[in-house]
Amino acid sequence: MVCGRAIVERVRDGLVPALGEAVLITNEPGLYAGLGIRARPDRHPGAGPVAGIEAALEWAREEGRPGALVVACDMPFLDPLGLRLLVERGVDADADAVAAGTEPGGERPPVCMYFSTRCLPAVEQVLASDDRSIRRLLALVETEWVSSTEMARHRHVDTMFFNVNTPADLVRAEQLARELDERA
Repeated sequence: MVCGRAIVERVRDGLVPALGEAVLITNEPGLYAGLGIRARPDRHPGAGPVAGIEAALEWAREEGRPGALVVACDMPFLDPLGLRLLVERGVDADADAVAAGTEPGGERPPVCMYFSTRCLPAVEQVLASDDRSIRRLLALVETEWVSSTEMARHRHVDTMFFNVNTPADLVRAEQLARELDERA
């Protein structure tokens, strides 16, 4: 919870205005039934974020979509316009993947990326390997990078991609939420 709202609700509220809908990848859909969004499990429980990417891309393929925007569930300050930029860049550039905020060779990129369904073979290759990292996946596909400066036109990347992993992160998230509410 951040300022009285579940983080997953905040993620949904960033995604739905950007894309019109959201699908939650979870192996416990009953926990999220009240969110009003569809849920589906991944085929490789416990295999990390790349398994979630696989489930999202399988959903996109089934729906006849060119790809999926994949977002971690612990980022409470996603900006719909920034999210839409990632998807539009992926579709317009016909890119395999579009990552934001960190260029190749930099720090670990946030789990907020667009992936084309063409990435499914690379995803399966990563899941079959010892290195199931997103960095490994991005090394296997053609990735376009949206600079931090371009993303910051919508929301500063340190806020947009802030994730809550520790009690200290939660304290900082509460501060950021109050600051964002004051600016609204």
